Amino acid sequence: MSTQGTNSAPRHAEDDEMALLGLIAYQELTAFEHLSSDARLSPTLVDRETLARLAVTEFAHYELIREIIAARGMDAQEVIAPFISAIDQMHQRTKPGDWYESLTKAYVIDGVAADFYMYIASALTDEARTLVRDVKTSDANTEWLRERLQLAIADRPDRASRLALWGRRLLGEALTQAREIGEQYDYWGALERESVSPAGPAIDASAAASARGERSHHDRGQTMTALFAKLVENHSRRMSKLGMTA
Repeated sequence: MSTQGTNSAPRHAEDDEMALLGLIAYQELTAFEHLSSDARLSPTLVDRETLARLAVTEFAHYELIREIIAARGMDAQEVIAPFISAIDQMHQRTKPGDWYESLTKAYVIDGVAADFYMYIASALTDEARTLVRDVKTSDANTEWLRERLQLAIADRPDRASRLALWGRRLLGEALTQAREIGEQYDYWGALERESVSPAGPAIDASAAASARGERSHHDRGQTMTALFAKLVENHSRRMSKLGMTA
């Protein structure tokens, strides 16, 4: 899985923020598509209405981000395009086997994505942090998915082990995508932001460059490890609320 971005040229905070907007926009659009499809397979009319309502909310988020991108003088299609293939491939690899696996997928993927985006946005502008918070942290959506899955497990306890295994697979896919996007757009560097003092005239320039590279690689590795530990911890907490072991 890869995106169409490049690390060959220096990136600026504006580039990182615009890339994050494109990523979230396409994630919201695909969430709308999948929730709409899930709604048609719902076992009750109430479930169908609720999922349809959640899908409408996701599409409204998508439109909001498109408007923000346009207001900054950028073409939304160009900003979103680098993420289409990666996200589509992830969804191809994680096709649910039934309606309950679809709900679990929405619960897991949206939760991990919200955590990841909030962490990345913490290194960007106040506007980016506010947008991510408004778009990706809908307690009402998460609460309904959790309660509906709890009901499904209470009705059929044998579903718990199957959905827990499915949740672990989804977590692995979400972490893989987060790692590749973080590396592609150098979000780890934006997060750690530790400066290294310039080398003095008595220090060989190539040795200094090598030392900076090693330090940067080490710092970014630590940043990524800390982030992933937090993503897994939060995922485990969400799954425990379903009575499952992550």
